[in-house]
Amino acid sequence: MSKNIIIINGPNLNLLGEREKTHYGTDTLDGVRKKCIDYAKKKGINLDFVQSNVEGEIVNTIQSSKKSFQGIIINAAGYTHTSVSILDALIAVKIPTIELHISNIYAREDFRHKSLISKAAKGIICGFGTDGYLLSIKAMINFLK
Repeated sequence: MSKNIIIINGPNLNLLGEREKTHYGTDTLDGVRKKCIDYAKKKGINLDFVQSNVEGEIVNTIQSSKKSFQGIIINAAGYTHTSVSILDALIAVKIPTIELHISNIYAREDFRHKSLISKAAKGIICGFGTDGYLLSIKAMINFLK
C-alpha cells in the first residue's frame, strides 16, 4: 500500500524566488512543489503540497491530515517561532512530523533560534536550501518503512 505524505508550507513561502534570495534562493514554491511531487512519485509515495499565510488554515490542514496521511513535513516559516496552536495540532494528530527550514535558522537572528514546533518533530532539516524538501521526503519515507 502506498504511503501518503503532506508538505505544509507557512506564511510568505508563496514568495519564494522573489524574497531574500540570499536566505531562500531563487526557486519558486511552484518549482519546489513540482520537484517534490516528481520525486515522491518515483518513490511510490502520494504527496500533497499546500501553502497558507493563515495560522488557522494551517491548524485545520494538520487536523484534517489525520484522516489521510501517514507523514507530515512542515515548513511553518515565521509560525515556527510563535505558534503554540500549530504545535498543539501536530501533537494532537500523532502523525510522524519532520520540521523543515530552507535556511539555517541557527545561523540567523536570535529570535529564529527557538522553534516551538520542534517538540512535535521526529527530526529537523534546515540550511540545505530547497533541497531540504527532497531530503525531508527521503527521511520521511525511511521513517515510515
